[in-house]
Order: sequence, then structure tokens, then C-alpha cells
Amino acid sequence: MKCDKYMGMDVRQATTVVDVVDADGKPVLETIVATEAAAIIRLVQSLSGPLHVTFEETTQAAWLYEVVRAYVTEVVVCDPRRNKLLGEGSKADKPDARKLAELLRAGMLRSVYHGHEATRKLKELVRAYETLSIDTERTMVRIKAVYRGRGIPTPGRGVYQLRKRDQWLEKLSEPGARQRVAFLYEELDLVRSLRRRAKQAMLVESRAHRAVSLLRTIPQLGPIRCALIVATVDTPHRFRTKRQFWSYSGLAVVTHMSSEYEIKEGRVVRSRKPIATRD
Repeated sequence: MKCDKYMGMDVRQATTVVDVVDADGKPVLETIVATEAAAIIRLVQSLSGPLHVTFEETTQAAWLYEVVRAYVTEVVVCDPRRNKLLGEGSKADKPDARKLAELLRAGMLRSVYHGHEATRKLKELVRAYETLSIDTERTMVRIKAVYRGRGIPTPGRGVYQLRKRDQWLEKLSEPGARQRVAFLYEELDLVRSLRRRAKQAMLVESRAHRAVSLLRTIPQLGPIRCALIVATVDTPHRFRTKRQFWSYSGLAVVTHMSSEYEIKEGRVVRSRKPIATRD
């Protein structure tokens, strides 16, 4: 009867350190292979018996998960923040690979969920939309920061409006600051355009997923939020309770406070603006 084997992989950009132990913890194999799909598949196929593989959640984790999962009994992509044992003793690639194999054999690793292939395209489009949304917000913050750094108040969103930009630029007496904001305005226009395109591509892809249609029947959930939930969650069945599911999906109650005080008629008064609540 072939016994189970446990493989720990310490993945780097060019090479991957591999350490394999058997069910009794005895060393079976120690080697270094290129971080390439063909080399890793050859190594996995050379080992007989049920094979359990683990590696940490890194930049290459999603790719490596797809590479090996069809050739092994189990793949555990583990959370490096919870692998306390790796912080003990010598800190190097070979000891780390051995420790991962031992932790996997002992069942002490906490896995990071990796989704289904069916949602991969939607995930990538959602990431593109979220990244461009963040870039848009950052550019807007940078524009306001230049004005506020010179004592020029920037209430509302008028400072971003195309027809008012010349008026705002005239308020900057320094030529360098004026040119800097002009560049930022150009960046804002480009990022906004890319964000609109990413949004449209994301929504088109989301319509191919039945879960999105089901989520749309819930009041207050629009097409963007539904696409984000499906791409992020993949399946609600991986959560133990519905409370965990709602919280992870970003549907828990969140309050936001901004500018608690404001100036009216030359006096500092507490703002009467209600605290924003997102369900």
C-alpha cells in the first residue's frame, strides 16, 4: 500500500525549494526546481502514492495552484501570517520548505481559498475596475492636497469639473504648482476613461453568471456590487455561517464620519450632516 506524502514548497521568482516527507515524518526528497510549470509537473508526477502539497499565499500562488491541483490529492495554499513555526530557528528556503511539509502532515495549516475557474475572467475584470477606481480616488485626493496645502478650500467636487478648471488653476500663484495640477487633471481624465471601460467590461462579463441575477433580486444591490460579490465570494458554501458570508461580502453595517466640525458665519459649529451608513 502506497503511503501518503507531504510536499512543502518555498516558492521564489526563479527557483522553488521542495521538501517531501512521508506519513511518519521521514524525509523522502529534497530538491530545487525552476519555478516553471513543466518542471514542477514533472517533479510531482515522479512521486508515487497520494501526494499532499502546500505553499504560501504569494504572487505566484494562484498560478501554482492551477498548475498542480490536477496532479495531486490535495493542495493547501496557506496563510503565511499564521505560520508561526516558520519564524522559529533558521530562516532560509530549505528549512521553510521542510517546516511547511511538517505543518501540512500535522494538519496545522490554515488554507487560503482559491476560487473556481468559471469566475476567473470576472475576477480579473473586477480587479481591474477596483484598481482604476482606487487610482481615480488617489488622483482626486492629490489635486485637492495641492490646493489645501496653500490654504485654498476645496468644498464639494467642483474642483474636478472640466468647465471650472481654469478658474481653479488661476488661484495657484506658483507656476510649478499650477503645472503640477494641470498634469494631475490630465491623469484624472485618462484614469476616468479607463475606469468607465473597465466597468463596462466587468458588467458585460457578470451577466454570464447566474448568481449575479439572483443577487440582483435583493433590494439595494446594484449590478456593480453584485459583480463584486460573485467575484470575491465565488460560493457562499465555503462559509460556516451566513453572518460570516454577509460580513465578508461587505454587506455589514458600516458608518463613516468626515469633518465633524465646520465653519458657519465665522463660527466653529458641529456639523449637522448625518453619519453615512452603508448596509
